[in-house]
Amino acid sequence: MSDLEQRDNPYNVTQASRIYFLPNLMTAGNLLCGFLSVIRCIQARLITDTGDYAALHAAGDALHASSALYTQAVWLILAAVVFDSLDGRLARMGGRTSLFGAEFDSLADVVSFGVAPALMVFFLVLTPSEEYPWFRELGWIVAFVYLLCGAVRLARFNVITNPLLHRAETESNKDFLGLPIPAAAGTVATLVLLLLNLAANARELRQLTIALPLLLMLVSFLMVSTVRYPSFKQVNWETKTRFRTFVGVFIVVVVVWRLREVAFFFLFLAYIFYGLFAHYQRGVRYAQMRALRRKVVKMKQENSQ
Repeated sequence: MSDLEQRDNPYNVTQASRIYFLPNLMTAGNLLCGFLSVIRCIQARLITDTGDYAALHAAGDALHASSALYTQAVWLILAAVVFDSLDGRLARMGGRTSLFGAEFDSLADVVSFGVAPALMVFFLVLTPSEEYPWFRELGWIVAFVYLLCGAVRLARFNVITNPLLHRAETESNKDFLGLPIPAAAGTVATLVLLLLNLAANARELRQLTIALPLLLMLVSFLMVSTVRYPSFKQVNWETKTRFRTFVGVFIVVVVVWRLREVAFFFLFLAYIFYGLFAHYQRGVRYAQMRALRRKVVKMKQENSQ
């Protein structure tokens, strides 16, 4: 094999371990946001406890200070989603993809979209322990199931996208197999943001957090399912568009940003149910095709008799 062919081979040691600055800088930003989100969750939990940390850092209302820290943790997770979308796009645009970058990205995703949301929900689920004491027993199990499914989802993605796999020509790589972990984390984080903004006091917040374990189990199942979700990797942002379309999109973006505490959650929720609806439609079409084939076979058998 020539030197040029060795450099183009993704499994050449030099090529596979190559670290490209800009894409991996975005991945490092993703990891940093996830790490800071974990710290904010721990700080928020410590403030609600009656200890030295709460006495030093919760000068006023401990609940208000805790909510502010959880809100920061949510925005850090959403910032990690942005960094995660940028690293791959920059790598593909510049032809700077490498196996190192793919593995580094997955490790960062485990922290930002696995550990951080699981820890956030775990701490919030512990809050209503007075009214729902069984939460304390099940909270860590639900959080770990989410983390486990997220890690399995990332491992499966790395295997499916391995350059050495032989794929059928008809196989489409435009869709994600299973709910992407950034979308799962974004759904959980934006629901927390919605609950924090709806909760006028501690009692309401304790009642509303019962939805968190249910949502966590749903997105956990979807991450390891065979439900396909659309990927935006192939979107061409340089596509020409009409002025009316541009103005309409701009207005929608402004409205979503103004109502971000509510709108972001419903955007992620719409993405989840779009995949479920499309999966159901494909199942119906497949069942109709099988019924049609059985009917044709039966007619052929009757005609041959």
